[in-house]
Amino acid sequence: MEKVIYDVKSDPDYKDAYIDLKEMRVRVLADGTQIPFHYVHGGFKKKGVKFSFCFPEKEQYKGRFFHYLSPFPGPDEEVASLTREGLDDHIAFSLSNGAYFVESNMGSTTMFGAKTDNQLVWKSSAAVAEYSREVVMELYGCSRPFGYVYGGSGGGYKTMACIENTNAWDGACPFIIGSPVSLPNSIALHAQGQRTLRHAFPKIIDALDAGGSGDMYAGLTEDEQAMLKEVTLMGFPPKAWFFEAEGHVDDGSLPVLTPGVKMADPSYFEDFWKLPGYAGADPKSNAVRDRLVFHGVVKNVHVPGTDLNADEAAEIDGRNGVDTAWQKMLTDGKDAWIEMEEVPTGEDLYLKGVNIRFETGAAQGKQLLLGDIKDHCLIIGMCYGMDDLMEVLASVRPGDRIVLDNSDYIAIQHYYRHQVPADTDFHAWDQFRKADGSPALPQRAVEMGYGFNGTGTVQDGNLQGKVILTQSLMDESTFPWCGDWYRNTVRKSMGNEDSFRIYYMEHCIHGENPSMHSNRITTYLGALYQALLDVSDWVERGKEPLASSCYTCDGGQIHPAEGAGERKGIQQTVTLLANGSACAHVRVGEPVHFTMEAFVPEGAGRITAAGFDFKDHVIFQPIEEPMYSTAGTITEIVKDGLYGATSEADHTYEAPGTYFASVLVQMNRDGNAAELFTQVKNLARVRVVVTE
Repeated sequence: MEKVIYDVKSDPDYKDAYIDLKEMRVRVLADGTQIPFHYVHGGFKKKGVKFSFCFPEKEQYKGRFFHYLSPFPGPDEEVASLTREGLDDHIAFSLSNGAYFVESNMGSTTMFGAKTDNQLVWKSSAAVAEYSREVVMELYGCSRPFGYVYGGSGGGYKTMACIENTNAWDGACPFIIGSPVSLPNSIALHAQGQRTLRHAFPKIIDALDAGGSGDMYAGLTEDEQAMLKEVTLMGFPPKAWFFEAEGHVDDGSLPVLTPGVKMADPSYFEDFWKLPGYAGADPKSNAVRDRLVFHGVVKNVHVPGTDLNADEAAEIDGRNGVDTAWQKMLTDGKDAWIEMEEVPTGEDLYLKGVNIRFETGAAQGKQLLLGDIKDHCLIIGMCYGMDDLMEVLASVRPGDRIVLDNSDYIAIQHYYRHQVPADTDFHAWDQFRKADGSPALPQRAVEMGYGFNGTGTVQDGNLQGKVILTQSLMDESTFPWCGDWYRNTVRKSMGNEDSFRIYYMEHCIHGENPSMHSNRITTYLGALYQALLDVSDWVERGKEPLASSCYTCDGGQIHPAEGAGERKGIQQTVTLLANGSACAHVRVGEPVHFTMEAFVPEGAGRITAAGFDFKDHVIFQPIEEPMYSTAGTITEIVKDGLYGATSEADHTYEAPGTYFASVLVQMNRDGNAAELFTQVKNLARVRVVVTE
């Protein structure tokens, strides 16, 4: 049966558009430039859809719009991007490039899009896109504008659903996407790795870092080696364990996803601990070792004040990024704590994902999430779906009995082992298949992934426009191989990939936040913005974009081609040496000479800047001085027909120790160092060992 492409213009559910606000506003760029724009807010009454449009002034308008889809729909998501600033300002990027900006709540009245019709996400988005055209044509008397939809992570699922199932957009730029079977599996196995490898991360990262041995299994226990191999075959990029090596252990959206699994497959959480073939039923497994079930008695409760002033209560929640949108579904414990008569003790307690369940008293049956244990106090963490969290705490009394239990959290970590896809194109699961392709472990009756993307569809690669996909090589949440899977899906569906490009970004993780303080990673935002401009050139002027990245896929791991000429794509390659080596050994006070060399894929642009940083910085922590504060002089070179650049710097270390220096190199398509949004970035690191 031929696929029917949705045409919202013939849908009677979207004939009741309204506008409730029109006004002039000003967007201020990072360099102080002010951009006036027309702000329009409205919606569709029948479906509860709300939208906002930001139109550049007529003389700046170039006949296009960029439509951003947040990872999770929400009741006020149409205004979430209004709070973004700096490089993260999607509205300013659009206005600066002659496009108007579109965003909506995708018809949701609650977070996570609690609707019986998941297709509302892309149908309502199509309605918003088409209505925005009506508004701008009336505003400026212009012809039909070109439209481009984009979103990452959960927004990537939505973007693919939009460009595959509707005719409302001319192109799309999904980024850091998952596959139909990514959720909850990729998040679950990440948490499994965090638990099992929690004592091994420094060894793993030191081996993989600049000047390291390269053997990430060296020094690990047999149990740790097995787990590292398993999660690596599943696609987790090993270098991304630097988060955990630096003490930042975050289970991401797992607390939000777990209730959905429990609702769809409640018996799993009992079967895991009882039935053969599940790790929980093996008394020698690390799952049993780390399980905590502790019964205790409340001694005292501390409930902090939670009143907000009017300004705070009305503040826009701008968390609509790929690593922040889901956090709106959590309630902060706000330093509340419960003092206990006794608490669990032990040398290696595993306290992540511990539920606090009340067995007696007015709060009986309620459940909170443990943040930490200090002295005899249970610190309340971030709790899912707890609008009444403080009311629950206020009802707790001394003498109430509670149980601390991480059984469900450990069980969900293993869920991916029992979700082996029937489609053998998902090679990450080959390690759990027998020689004949059948699963080697017990499987659940429900395959959760296909229903978890929030669109009511499954990606089929049937593109209704031009598509450029940006994917991160250090993506710790959806994994790099998902981009290759989608590329192959497009090939099968379309018979070719003439309307598709994929760009893999080195040293980029899942999150798009450009302010992370770490010289291990950079942001893909500049490349994403450039991709949006490239897809518009492709559609509007027939200008072919750069060739897709060249790489190999080995199991669950993506390996890019070595040099810029072979790798192609949109990002420069960078190397850095200290005294001519990846690992320099010097004495205190002895100068170290750093040399950078970068090359640009054909047609990708010119190197515009290089900044050196001579010591490590820790992510998410305040830093005393700007990173990459030593600017290097750029000398352009041409080698083997490729444009590139070199830069040099010297530094002297005044104390012994092991240091990791780095260089951040920027590139722009037009070689314009002053352009704010489309500086494509990459970096390189070296190790310097300083002795007395």
